[in-house]
Amino acid sequence: MPVYPSLTRALAESLVDVLWFVEGCTDEQMDPDDAVKVLEGVAHVVTQLSSDQRSEFIDLLGSMAAEEANPSRREFLEGFPDGFGLVEDDS
Repeated sequence: MPVYPSLTRALAESLVDVLWFVEGCTDEQMDPDDAVKVLEGVAHVVTQLSSDQRSEFIDLLGSMAAEEANPSRREFLEGFPDGFGLVEDDS
């Protein structure tokens, strides 16, 4: 049995791993300008998703957060939709 139930889940897990690492890097580990470029680049891509794709991704992130044992990673997953522009601001 595969570790991940789908390719989508495997790719989402990988994307979150990379972004969580980038966001947590110190200036010595990664140039801050490069980190911002990576984070903004991903935010741009995910904001281009269709409404159905956004919903699917948000649901997947919620499932991942619910299963996450690491509190700081769970917090990152829970904040991902807002932080990366998946949720439209109603104000």
